[in-house]
Amino acid sequence: MIPPSLSVSASRRRARRVATTGFAVVGLAILALGLAGCGGGGSGSARAPSTTAAAATPASQLLDPASFERYLAENPGVPLVNVHVPYAGHLAGTTAFVPYDRIGTWSDLPADKGAPVAIYCRSGNMSAEAATTLASLGYTNVVELAGGMQAWVASGRQLLQQAPPS
Repeated sequence: MIPPSLSVSASRRRARRVATTGFAVVGLAILALGLAGCGGGGSGSARAPSTTAAAATPASQLLDPASFERYLAENPGVPLVNVHVPYAGHLAGTTAFVPYDRIGTWSDLPADKGAPVAIYCRSGNMSAEAATTLASLGYTNVVELAGGMQAWVASGRQLLQQAPPS
């Protein structure tokens, strides 16, 4: 027979080991999620495509290439802005080329902050920063191409390569 004091001690050690393992698993999961969200600027990292506004800034909506194309077709008057620098191609119908870090001073921003603006870049990073800037200025209807021009081309859609007008 095991003395009661050893039984309790072994039980406590087992409970502590289970709790420690559980905390480690939760900690690793949080770390993995945090690292997955760290796209940073630059090439190669883009936010995961989503069709919900929850994955974008509160004032923007991320659309996959098919949804973005459909949105533009259904809303022909929406300004379509390429915010990528340097120039790396563009979508047909692009109405403006504005560097992502200058979107807040773009002279053709709609006066109505509820008016839609569609933006895209090469991978989604610069458009995410532009969307954040627009949200900070009070714009509430920004539509972004999830994954940028890379996702556009990967989905079989055409990217124009002639240099934009100056």
